[in-house]
Amino acid sequence: MIVLGIETSCDETAAAVILGDDTKGHDGGGKILSDVVLSQIEIHRPFGGIVPEVAARAHLEAADRVVQQAMDQAGLQFNQLDAVAATGGPGLIGGVIVGVMTAKAIAAAHTIPFLAINHLEGHALTARLTNQVAFPYLLLLVSGGHTQLLIVHGVGHYTRLGTTIDDAVGEAFDKSAKILGLGYPGGPPLEAAAHKGDPTRFKLPRPLRGKPGCHFSFSGLKAAVKRAVDDLPPGPLLDRDVFDMAASFQAAVADVIGERTARAMVEFRRQCPTANTLVVAGGVAANTALRNRLSHVAADHDMTLAAPPLKLCTDNGAMIAWAGIEHLRLGHQDGLDFAPRPRWPLDPDAAKAHGAGVKA
Repeated sequence: MIVLGIETSCDETAAAVILGDDTKGHDGGGKILSDVVLSQIEIHRPFGGIVPEVAARAHLEAADRVVQQAMDQAGLQFNQLDAVAATGGPGLIGGVIVGVMTAKAIAAAHTIPFLAINHLEGHALTARLTNQVAFPYLLLLVSGGHTQLLIVHGVGHYTRLGTTIDDAVGEAFDKSAKILGLGYPGGPPLEAAAHKGDPTRFKLPRPLRGKPGCHFSFSGLKAAVKRAVDDLPPGPLLDRDVFDMAASFQAAVADVIGERTARAMVEFRRQCPTANTLVVAGGVAANTALRNRLSHVAADHDMTLAAPPLKLCTDNGAMIAWAGIEHLRLGHQDGLDFAPRPRWPLDPDAAKAHGAGVKA
């Protein structure tokens, strides 16, 4: 089973081809035949963040070329594909439309199935490609736009235990890095600075830690970074200030996510008493300090941590192709009248989160 996956939901134009390996059983992985990612970081860096209209135009200019590169790397023709999958949402709608229309054109021209994939499900299922993780498992999804804890019961079947009531953790990384003059995107340079700093120097808050439930909040932490920087002596920030603030911020994030995840583990075990795997996915899952904390939290609860390779944590076409294979195995496909979705929750029945920055 060979599927082409196309990802255009944010600021990477990506395509990949995956060969599914059904000989390994229901949880069998697959082989990545190609994986092409064209980043738009340099385009958006002058703006200090992603500009949706600019991103959509860049996707439109690059999509056909990136798809062809993925097919060439795989050594395949389009008529050798079993299906084509594309991110159908959630995401910046202009970019999502580009990917969906590209995939529909390929499906129509070569008479193969088209699959619209939930971007979040792409992240959620990646560990099954790389680690052959069996259902059910607990998922921590951490990225620039999402911070969620979910039980993954199966393909298309999710129970949300917690979400952010304001900012996603990746957004907090980006904005804190901007405050410290570390540039955009903020995750990698902030982590590098944190390695050189003292995480105990600045007393930053741990929002919601110790509170009931599994929701997250990061807007207060981000604001505390700004206040602490403003309280420093006037003039350019010293390297030591930047390093110590980065380390203090990263430690606060790890503390909050570790504690919230531990709470989710208790509920996960209540609902799925024989399951024992925690999966971490999404762009922030590339942060080594967070991975280390989650590894300890998992061990404390007799669970195993599974994390995709770093290059498959950020947005990529391989995760979309793999999710396409998972759905195709179940006989799923979508019509060419599928409408791209700017919002697409994994658990549509989850109660709305309440808190600062959230409308009831």
